[in-house]
Amino acid sequence: MTITPRPTSYLRVVRASAWYDLVVTAGFATPWTYAMVHDALSSLGRDWGLGVLPELDPIQTLYANLMGSVVVVWAVLRLVRPLALYGLLDGTARVLFTAWQAYALAQGAPRFLWLFLCVEAAFGVLQLAPWCRPGTGMREPRVR
Repeated sequence: MTITPRPTSYLRVVRASAWYDLVVTAGFATPWTYAMVHDALSSLGRDWGLGVLPELDPIQTLYANLMGSVVVVWAVLRLVRPLALYGLLDGTARVLFTAWQAYALAQGAPRFLWLFLCVEAAFGVLQLAPWCRPGTGMREPRVR
């Protein structure tokens, strides 16, 4: 028996992943907010014995700001105009993010990264699974 996801249910997942992205990455979007996020994550890692981030430097800040800015814009797009296609693309991006986070953990990144990796993987599965299952209608060609 194949369960066909209702489009509104799927779009709720797309929106939920967008809200998560907006909340988690907004602090990465500017040098000032990233400095605060960096300090908070390092404090959390130190207090919980999960490791700390390396000292801030201009290149690390630049890449954090680039990532934060792009993800915030992508999240706003999915909130303002959620489409099933955006769920497919976001799920694909989450597979990549999960892979790079796993790689970083294998290279000695602070263990608090596991928290982010688990959420990335979960949203990736939730957004990609309907596209992989036959009979869900997600893979049907659409003509506009």
